Amino acid sequence: MTKQTIIGLTGGIGAGKSTVAMIFKALGVPVFNSDIEAKRIVNTDKEVIASIKKVFGEDVYLHNVLDSKKIADLAFTDKTVLHKLNGIIHPKVKEAFDKWIKNNPQEKVLIKEAAILIETGNYQDLDKLILVVAPKEVKVTRVMNRDGVDSVAVTNRMNAQLPDVEKQKVADFIIHNNDEQLVIPQVLSIYKQLNELLVQ
Repeated sequence: MTKQTIIGLTGGIGAGKSTVAMIFKALGVPVFNSDIEAKRIVNTDKEVIASIKKVFGEDVYLHNVLDSKKIADLAFTDKTVLHKLNGIIHPKVKEAFDKWIKNNPQEKVLIKEAAILIETGNYQDLDKLILVVAPKEVKVTRVMNRDGVDSVAVTNRMNAQLPDVEKQKVADFIIHNNDEQLVIPQVLSIYKQLNELLVQ
């Protein structure tokens, strides 16, 4: 393990990785939320805004704010579109993450939370990877309730991500957030293991 350990936290849409992130934050572990950073960048970075408009058209922005539903409908039904969008946003998110690490030199453990850490291959740059999983029907219901979308829209988003069975092959830790097993004890167990690795 490096002196400063960078942990990846990922999970498919509706798996509940943000809940896990909140628990780690409560334990005092700083968390970088890649998805929130990406949303900030697409609405504030002039270079990114210009690139997105050039590729997807001026009308994907409404009153200088990216129409997330419109872009999601495009991106999650066409992997080529998704790849182009990721190519515009992800380098900027990486820049922000690298800067964030430098701004937290005193922290022994840092967490990078991102939905598609495995799909992009970015997990390979991290020391350990935590994967949050849940049954498909649970995830679909959660996202429908959270985003006010139908099951078809949720399924399209899920199909753009790797299935959990593939993700589990590269994960160091797996958290089951299935509304049956308690999440906090699972997080505490991983937190304990990480601290034990740090003192080795």
